[in-house]
Amino acid sequence: MAKFVVTVVDPKSGSESKLFYDNVESTLTDETGLSVVQVMSESIMAARSPVARTSKSTPVGKTSPRVLKISLGLSCNYECEYCSQRFVPRSHETNPDDIQSFIDGLDSWIKAPPEKVEFWGGEPLVYIKTLRPLAEAIRAKYPLTQFTMITNGSVLTPEINEWIEKMEFSIGLSHDGPGQAVRGPDPLADADKKAAILDLYARLAPKGKMSFNTMMNRNNPSRAAVQQFFVELTGDRFVRIGEGGIVDAYDEGGVANSLKPQEFAAYRNLAFTEIRSGSARNFGVLAEKIMSFVNSLRTRRPINTVGQRCSMDKPDILAVDLRGNVLTCQNVSAVGMAPNGESHLIGTVHDLGMVKLNTATHFAHRDECLSCPVVQICQGACMFLEGRLWETTCNNAYSDAIPIFAAGIEFLTGLFPIHIEGQLREDRKELFRHANTQQQSPAPKSFPIPVVSA
Repeated sequence: MAKFVVTVVDPKSGSESKLFYDNVESTLTDETGLSVVQVMSESIMAARSPVARTSKSTPVGKTSPRVLKISLGLSCNYECEYCSQRFVPRSHETNPDDIQSFIDGLDSWIKAPPEKVEFWGGEPLVYIKTLRPLAEAIRAKYPLTQFTMITNGSVLTPEINEWIEKMEFSIGLSHDGPGQAVRGPDPLADADKKAAILDLYARLAPKGKMSFNTMMNRNNPSRAAVQQFFVELTGDRFVRIGEGGIVDAYDEGGVANSLKPQEFAAYRNLAFTEIRSGSARNFGVLAEKIMSFVNSLRTRRPINTVGQRCSMDKPDILAVDLRGNVLTCQNVSAVGMAPNGESHLIGTVHDLGMVKLNTATHFAHRDECLSCPVVQICQGACMFLEGRLWETTCNNAYSDAIPIFAAGIEFLTGLFPIHIEGQLREDRKELFRHANTQQQSPAPKSFPIPVVSA
């Protein structure tokens, strides 16, 4: 169990006081031991069940998928600086000849129509000759299933856009806005590609089926600047921005774009200022994470019911290729090895009962996670990273989660967190060095914060 003393400031009077936060039992109390949060009913709290905590020695299995992620391959026409797939070994590419046997075998391991099917690359649209017949066959079999795809947008055409709309895809278009040059090539610099992207946006955005997906990094730290970029691009002040977290350090490119120690405080200050001002409200991830943290306190969500951030530790979320190989996640290949020495090929759909996720480490098996005040927000970052890459990713994730932690507490109490004491590193205790605590009407109160039951 980890307990933390949170020093908070009243923005109106400037007076300081202490709150006490328990990251395991999700309690927030004052100096007398009384809860400062209105706790919901016991029935809501009792409805939760502990999650399986996967590791190399205690691997989680897989079941018929609620969410099916299909990897078409890792080929891409771009090479982005911090792509999680950049140095992943490539398997032998799948092709249209693999489709029929894949479709014919679905009933042997999928017991009910999935809620969602995600189509992944590389760049999935470079596999259009495979993607088109595959998606059409799955749509015919599961007419009500949601389809999603992430694309860099560079190979879109009016004809492809029409097909995407007809197939009822939801699209996340990867682009870092004003920081795209740091990431890689910019399709918006080409007039025809830009026109195709805006055509797709005009088709899908009114249906709520398209977002621009941005990753933050040390050279692109402002969500407000990203939001303004896409508002100006689309002419839509409500343009949806997906992703929105800071990069994970999957390789040296990710390390180079990660926060440096001297940048931690400035990044947290900027992120929290933009949350409070509402200048980054189009980033759905911010509202979702603030809501989740607030509701963890309202319902006293125990830490043993919290899974990994990516959800790939869940038994009913499955990543496969067209040969039926079951993978750790959609960003790896059947010939790749996890940092813990195990193959990312964790089984096959032909014997789903034998699949074991032994390549990953749930955050409950990391001492530094259990002694972290933002673990219920961060949820352990990438579950298969180890060593220096994991440590760098952890540093990024901590500074990304602290503004959300502070926004949730301010929403509930009206008090501004500035310092945390507990079993954590000294450089993580001071939250917002030189932060301005005199801002009025904090923006988190303008977020819709519903109470959830799960």
